[in-house]
Amino acid sequence: MTAVELLHGVDHLPIVKTLLWHDEAATEGFARALAARPELRLAYIELRGDLGAGKTTLVRHLLRALGVEGRIKSPTYAVVEPYELPDLEVWHFDFYRFSDPREWLDAGFRDIFASPGLKLAEWPERAAGCVPLADLVVQLEVRDDASRRVLLTAQTKLGAALLRGLDGPSQGQVDP
Repeated sequence: MTAVELLHGVDHLPIVKTLLWHDEAATEGFARALAARPELRLAYIELRGDLGAGKTTLVRHLLRALGVEGRIKSPTYAVVEPYELPDLEVWHFDFYRFSDPREWLDAGFRDIFASPGLKLAEWPERAAGCVPLADLVVQLEVRDDASRRVLLTAQTKLGAALLRGLDGPSQGQVDP
């Protein structure tokens, strides 16, 4: 068994953490903390939530924290935007326009998901049954006061390691 297989193993129950982000600064703080985690370099993270929930905003803050400079485009029309950093490859997917999960297979994304690097996917349910099990699922919900309730679910050992490293006040208050 390889190190990647050990990190992505699924021999535990999902671990869940709930946060409350009052503003975009809280989103940015979470992104910086996540970017500092070494496990992130091999992670597949799903971003879930309604239109306008803050999925792309979170990705932009995360990419900035990882060192991406210049324009960060939403992959809504291109489906995927790759970013090559000196020590990390990142792919930001947006499957919103998929009408059939098989479009994921037709696009040839299997090879990207099998390679090392960070994969971030918005609207993963549009590629259901094709994408692998996410290490971490970030579910964003806009509340009446415009804050965000954030449900983090680790589904693998790697995801659990990511969550263990996100225990500081800069990541948002726990929502009672």
